[in-house]
Amino acid sequence: MLAQAVGVLDIIVVLVYLLVVVYLGLLGYMRTKSATDYLIAGREVHPFVMAMSYGATFISTSAIVGFGGVAGLFGMDLLWLTFLNIFVGIFIAFVFLAPRARRMGHHLDAHTFPEFLARRFESRFLQMFAGLVIFLFIPLYAAAVLIGGSQFIAVQFGVSYEMALLVFSVIIAAYVVVGGLKGVMYSDALQGTIMFVGMLILLIFTYQKVGGLTAGHEKLTAMAALVPGKLKAIGHTGWTAMPPFGWGDIKYNLWWLVIPTITLGVGIGVLAQPQLVVRFMTVKSKRELNRAVLIGGIFILVMTGVAFVVGALSNVFFAEQGPRLKGRVVKVIDAEKQQAVMQIMTQNDAGQWVDVEGKMAPVLLDGEIAGQAEVQGQTVDVVQGGSISIVIAKGDSGKIIPTYIKTALPKWFGLLFLLTLLAAAMSTLSSQFHTVGTSVGRDMWEQFTGKHGHTMLVTRVGIIIGIIYAVLLSYYWQESTVIPRATAIFFGLCASAFLPAFIGALYWKRMTRAGAVWSCLIGFVITALWLLLVKSKEAAAIGLVQKLTDGQTSILAGKPNWDWVDPICIAFPISILVAIVVSLMTKPPSQEHLDKCFNK
Repeated sequence: MLAQAVGVLDIIVVLVYLLVVVYLGLLGYMRTKSATDYLIAGREVHPFVMAMSYGATFISTSAIVGFGGVAGLFGMDLLWLTFLNIFVGIFIAFVFLAPRARRMGHHLDAHTFPEFLARRFESRFLQMFAGLVIFLFIPLYAAAVLIGGSQFIAVQFGVSYEMALLVFSVIIAAYVVVGGLKGVMYSDALQGTIMFVGMLILLIFTYQKVGGLTAGHEKLTAMAALVPGKLKAIGHTGWTAMPPFGWGDIKYNLWWLVIPTITLGVGIGVLAQPQLVVRFMTVKSKRELNRAVLIGGIFILVMTGVAFVVGALSNVFFAEQGPRLKGRVVKVIDAEKQQAVMQIMTQNDAGQWVDVEGKMAPVLLDGEIAGQAEVQGQTVDVVQGGSISIVIAKGDSGKIIPTYIKTALPKWFGLLFLLTLLAAAMSTLSSQFHTVGTSVGRDMWEQFTGKHGHTMLVTRVGIIIGIIYAVLLSYYWQESTVIPRATAIFFGLCASAFLPAFIGALYWKRMTRAGAVWSCLIGFVITALWLLLVKSKEAAAIGLVQKLTDGQTSILAGKPNWDWVDPICIAFPISILVAIVVSLMTKPPSQEHLDKCFNK
């Protein structure tokens, strides 16, 4: 049945890809002889492998499907995130932070990001705290990526979500647990190459579908009048226009979502991502880092730029093709919220409505039902005047890119895009789980017990624990996790909790242990409280405010813009201020220790 639903060739291609990934994991295993090999790939990684691994780890299904779908909702303004990803995530990171992090990491013999901070500030507590934060929160981000990959696999292969989740997790575990960081980085290089090719082809096809480069963007600009009312109310003025900036009115909400939460949260937070920082320590000299800048910059430009441009331009395709892509409701998911699944229909030459390859699309009904019809002996509601554009208009951003791929592009590209998403998800997940494992083995177990003889074994156990943790979250949260939101939360948390201490470690000799510890603690606590009590979408999902009040989603509900403000706007500046003030009020580190850190 699986071969009939998907195709023998599709199955063979995917199996070959997975076998190659497992082989790369075994190759990493054969070349792993020590803890240094397992934790930081022996510090001798080729610059191409490092750059592609960094980029492939950075870009996941979150960027392609999640943020690509957000661009379908909000438009080209997300390209500011591409700019920050390249300028901050590549140029600033590789030119200003990576050389010092690599050199200092070598001098201090640091193997993980928490260990780097701990040895720079001589704080065992800092290493254990950072390791605990990584262990607790990376699996939340990993679960979001895991859900996206598993759902796409389930749809493509016609299997259950649970089966897709199990198989996907086992494959990732196989090459991460066995191969260590070498196996992860080898597979990342392959997966990054697949992602790069897939996105370039997607861009070419998209411009063909919308009439060309100039015509496509002109059509998108002309569609400003079609912006749904709910989006207009929060400041959406068109898919090629920036939302207005201001304070105190609901029409400014979109700006506070797009710029602080998405652009700044992800664009700046990348500098303190533990799974990315450790890659700076895998090369043997500054020369390799310099050579990696161009490779990484081009990769990020194509991956995020194409995802955001295609997401926005998909509106042109849906607007032009929508009237002939009507549907009938075949399954109601949630009657209270009026959510349903729509079977996509098209008219043949005889004027009859027929299935489009049995494809389905989610839809919110919202008064779109025009009548009923008999379908296979059952009476079902008919959606008339609607189209796949209903998916976009109602804000189901996670379905925009997959729906566009299925509807607009050739069937063979669906297989290539499947490999692209698999590569994006697996490259990110493998690095996340490896980082979770090292936080358990190196940063918590060794520091708590004082034993240093079983690092690789305990790290492998930690990876397995992290995978089980993420799989359980993916299983129970499969209907509610929002990938872009989880990504922004995790990136923002890392920026507020770790970035001031990390930059201070590299550039400010006067920064003290107390300054670093209190900066990390305050940044973490403020971020957590803001998400718990103020940021409406996250607070509503947690539900604490609703229980303590009369159903409000935020303690600042009714005060325009406040409940849309991202924690990074509050926590990050305070974290910086705490780092400076506390450091100036406490005893500076010894000159001997500074000489060791800065190699003087």
